Amino acid sequence: MRDVAIVAFAQTDHLRRTDELSEVEMLMPVLHEVLDATGLRTSGIDFTCSGSSDYLAGRAFSFTMALDGVGAHPPISESHVEMDGAWALYEAWVKIQTGEAETALVYAYGKSSPGQVRDVLTRQLDPYYTAPLWPDSVALAALQAQALIDAGDTDESALTAIATRSRQAASGNPHAQLSGDVPAGDYLVRPLRTGDCPPIGDGAAAVILAAGDTARALCARPAWIRGIDHRIEAHGLGVRELTESPSTRLAAERAGVFERPVDTAELHAPFSSQEVVLRKALGLGDEVNVNPSGGALAANPLMAAGLIRLGEAAARIHRGESERAVAHATSGPCLQQNLVAVLEGESTHA
Repeated sequence: MRDVAIVAFAQTDHLRRTDELSEVEMLMPVLHEVLDATGLRTSGIDFTCSGSSDYLAGRAFSFTMALDGVGAHPPISESHVEMDGAWALYEAWVKIQTGEAETALVYAYGKSSPGQVRDVLTRQLDPYYTAPLWPDSVALAALQAQALIDAGDTDESALTAIATRSRQAASGNPHAQLSGDVPAGDYLVRPLRTGDCPPIGDGAAAVILAAGDTARALCARPAWIRGIDHRIEAHGLGVRELTESPSTRLAAERAGVFERPVDTAELHAPFSSQEVVLRKALGLGDEVNVNPSGGALAANPLMAAGLIRLGEAAARIHRGESERAVAHATSGPCLQQNLVAVLEGESTHA
């Protein structure tokens, strides 16, 4: 295994609407920021990989337009995943492992404001039995939350406390869409109130990966990816136990989460109830600093929120605020697909 690290991370300010900006205009500042942080030019990047969704953009092959922000001429080695950018990072990590690249640029973006996100996300569901019923993402998350309450794993006051803690933590995050005292609000779909649900907004993020001594030359304190893995649950919601996340637990085992304690966890939990599931799957106790950035309850730009969890965890290692962190990304209804990575500082990377 080659030593690979996140050496730079940047994100936009996450906003409810960015009508005045195209995807390219939203993306370009973060691309410039990560390149400036490392001193690299696009010509010094061996591989570029992006994550986005044509369903959000409302047009086919929309990711090709974003390449205007990267600069595709002279020709570059480039790939794209129709997923959250965390999975683009995984592809770039594999590319570096093969020895075909020393550096990689990974970016992701999503504009949720133009459409009805709850309707758009129904297209992820089983097309024969579930999608025709049009259960939206909030209704499905509410089913999961009620299952947790019925199992005695949580209650409504505990869910409110999770949301409150997350948005108070986001007060220190200048990029957060929601922060500080956010009211619990009315029920959106019982037992979830508006405060238990993620904000809808637009945003983008980018990271740069580098291998070995290249990473050390580009960053004073690289965030080494000590392990990374992703797994998936069954597509049919009816055959899943929604109070558990075996795919997260398996990915964590394969990534090495349980080998030594972590001090920080950036969890992609768009709903307060999903943090309960993820904490249990990852075995996180109260001593772990969970979502110090505010997490997806503070800003949830679709297709970028998972990559941001990896970037936020890496940024804390860059600043010396964390030694060993776990970062998590999810996609699909009720935590269907889960990616887990372990990041460590140089002193821990013996």
